[in-house]
Amino acid sequence: MLNFAIETAREAGQILLEKFGRDIDIHKKGEINLVTEADLASEKLIVEKIKSYYPKHSILAEESGEAILDGESKWKWIIDPLDGTTNYAHGYPCFCVTIALEHEEEIVIGVTFDPTRDELFSAEKGQGASLNGKPISVSKTDVLMDSLLVTGFPYDISLRENFASNFTKMLLGSRAVRRDGSAAIDLAYVACGRFDGFWEEGLNPWDVAAGVLLVTEAGGQVSYYDGSEYSIYKPPICASNGFIHQEMLDILI
Repeated sequence: MLNFAIETAREAGQILLEKFGRDIDIHKKGEINLVTEADLASEKLIVEKIKSYYPKHSILAEESGEAILDGESKWKWIIDPLDGTTNYAHGYPCFCVTIALEHEEEIVIGVTFDPTRDELFSAEKGQGASLNGKPISVSKTDVLMDSLLVTGFPYDISLRENFASNFTKMLLGSRAVRRDGSAAIDLAYVACGRFDGFWEEGLNPWDVAAGVLLVTEAGGQVSYYDGSEYSIYKPPICASNGFIHQEMLDILI
């Protein structure tokens, strides 16, 4: 199943790459949130392949919603066909395809593919994480002040009273904070040590499912702001290399 997810993510990523930078149809599905023809084409390919190879599995996809193909299925594919749609629509090359597989409410496979850099991040439960087939691990930075952090801005940022305060404290308490516009890539970068920590509010299951497995399989830590066990179905999220996790939580609580 991991190989299937990898091959499917690469095929979907190729669709995104072929349409990237061209004059494509862009629609709003909210005041700010966008959807492009590339999102839809990528999702169509992924869903059709899952239905062909695993017809009894359930599917949770960003654009089409949940399609329960078998109510008794213990397997669910969780898909974001284009994470970073706003970046993509503006020609900013920071976006990806991300696919996860859940078995009995546990993520067991996670794949994130960045087609612009040809970087394929993958993880299987209990088997570690890799980048283009080579093992990866989180960073060893053990002090928040020495850390490079990353976050995202929720669409309803105006309604989140603590966001600006948390962002400012993180900025002042770390080496730097980045904002790239793709939670899936942010988590993959925590997994491979490019970032030391990540936090964000308002994310959906398809934004984080693969990334959470990548981080934990690479030796990192994922939790809620109060340190409790995290579920992909309920934000917010804090992910880190583990060493700086408590310092991050001390700010976010």
